[in-house]
Amino acid sequence: MKQGFVQVYTGDGKGKTTAAIGLVVRAAGAGLKVFIAQFIKSGDYSEIKALKKFSDHITIRQFGQGRFIRGKPADEDIAAAQNGLNAVISAVFSDEFDIVVIEEGNVAVTCGLLSVQDILDIISIKPEGVELVITGRGADPSVIEKADLVTEMKEIKHYYQKGVQARVGIEK
Repeated sequence: MKQGFVQVYTGDGKGKTTAAIGLVVRAAGAGLKVFIAQFIKSGDYSEIKALKKFSDHITIRQFGQGRFIRGKPADEDIAAAQNGLNAVISAVFSDEFDIVVIEEGNVAVTCGLLSVQDILDIISIKPEGVELVITGRGADPSVIEKADLVTEMKEIKHYYQKGVQARVGIEK
């Protein structure tokens, strides 16, 4: 790509990761190479299974411990996130990837796994031809300011409120 932009998908509504995955599938269909770093999730989610079918164009790595973080994160959570941050920086500069997705990057900042400055540094140093996508609720205002495109998913109504649990293939 000649011009890569910074996209942020944030908000309290469903669809942030889904939007990023839609973009990734479209990119793979166009022959672009994608690197996805998942910062909170760990495990064999449905999107991981599906995207593995595009492994010639899409690389996914997980740097989460697969648990909610309340309070101060554990040392192993921070270490995993730092490994993820290093992998993102390597991917951005590798000349191998057209798109780099920092999945749940905003949540990693909120939880104390990454700093806002970590995200801002990646935005400021990314090469012109790399598209950067950052997902997760709670995007910091300074990240929103630096982004070229910001979409906020707003929850109006959700069946979770009626006690429906996450369903395989829809939410997980």
